[in-house]
Amino acid sequence: MEIRAKLVEIMNTVKVSDKFQKREFVVEYVPEKSQYQEYLKFEIVQDKCEILDAFKVGETVDIHFNLKGRKWINPKGETVYFNSLQAWRIKNIADQQNKNSSQNGDSLPFDDLNVEDVPF
Repeated sequence: MEIRAKLVEIMNTVKVSDKFQKREFVVEYVPEKSQYQEYLKFEIVQDKCEILDAFKVGETVDIHFNLKGRKWINPKGETVYFNSLQAWRIKNIADQQNKNSSQNGDSLPFDDLNVEDVPF
């Protein structure tokens, strides 16, 4: 899954155990055909935690993520369900736009070419 959203908060990496670490971040997301923003908390795990070091609050990013769900039976014997949004790639929109414009150079789109200027 993928969404485009604005970074609102980036938390520190938390070492859950000797073999597991995670980092959370919050984005402001406005779904299509909606005027209301949603605040979504994502997590990123293990060696991917460092990805967030390259970003700043306020930047617009594309987030690629998996929707995860877990079932747990608590000590009272009750079944409890948990959901998480686990990100695995984050791209800065401004960097993508700059890269696209530099690749295009000063070339004109085909529609802007004057056919009479063609030498053949």
